[in-house]
Amino acid sequence: MKWQGRSKRKFTGGKIKSTRGKRKFELGRENADTHINEAKRKNIATRGGNRKVRLFQCNIANVTNKANGKTVTSQIENVIDNTANEHYVRRNIMTKGSIIKTGLGNAKVTSRPGQDGVVNAVLIE
Repeated sequence: MKWQGRSKRKFTGGKIKSTRGKRKFELGRENADTHINEAKRKNIATRGGNRKVRLFQCNIANVTNKANGKTVTSQIENVIDNTANEHYVRRNIMTKGSIIKTGLGNAKVTSRPGQDGVVNAVLIE
């Protein structure tokens, strides 16, 4: 399990004595690591009665052309570049900011597929 609470160390490296234990609201979840394949989603209940849509696999992206402002759905062929992790490129994992190759051309992902449940991208000239 991931824990997203306060660190047990100061920025100087000194230890902080904990006054309490871990809490459920500090709990984190595993990354979705969205791959290229037929769409596979899962709804996750989050804090405050809200929800997130985990997108595990997807092969279609909503690609926007800034020149004319039109948005068209297009097939995703592969991942060209990913600044989040260089190893995500060979594994074809999409995150926000990754460059994908589509039928319309190269596009940059603007949505967070693992949390939004959809791949939105902007065409790169």
